[in-house]
Amino acid sequence: MSLDPQLVIMAKAPLIGRVKTRLARDIGGVEAVRFFRTASAGLIRRVGNDPRWQTVLALAPDGAVHEPGPWPAGMVRIGQGTGDLGHRMGRLFRDLPPGPVVIVGADIPGITRAHVAAAFAALGNHDAVIGPAEDGGYWLIGLKRRPRVADIFAGVRWSSDHTRADTEANIRRAGLSLARLESLADVDTGADHARWRESM
Repeated sequence: MSLDPQLVIMAKAPLIGRVKTRLARDIGGVEAVRFFRTASAGLIRRVGNDPRWQTVLALAPDGAVHEPGPWPAGMVRIGQGTGDLGHRMGRLFRDLPPGPVVIVGADIPGITRAHVAAAFAALGNHDAVIGPAEDGGYWLIGLKRRPRVADIFAGVRWSSDHTRADTEANIRRAGLSLARLESLADVDTGADHARWRESM
């Protein structure tokens, strides 16, 4: 039975109208897809081949698993399945092989190997770990998954400034200990995108 750490990168097929739709309202669909491709390729390049964990790409729609896309050859791919974000992440936590699991989105440009390593280190002495985003959400969520996998996503108000608070409340209600990482910025608006371009 493997207890290897598993990093899940959640990504969508990079199509106009499917990715970064909120960002697209400010900068247009073509530029939003270009950002997503750049950010996701950079993230996978930075963290995807680290020997300290196995990286899994969880793709939506599920058919993207069998399409060439912009994904590296040889990296494990699985479908996200149906339902809202909480259902899809909950399924990953329940169904992946035994061991700690950390989930990140493919479009957070600030994530580094050090962040992922810190998350797995935190799961050495905590049940859960979260990486807060500056907009009230989070850029990383992880569970030790021992001795059980708790449902931490019931009733979460997704895509709102309550998302992290709702999830953390569920973690506490489940009796799990929680570690927090540093805050990172998501890129969801034209202003976010402008700041990201200036930082490159």
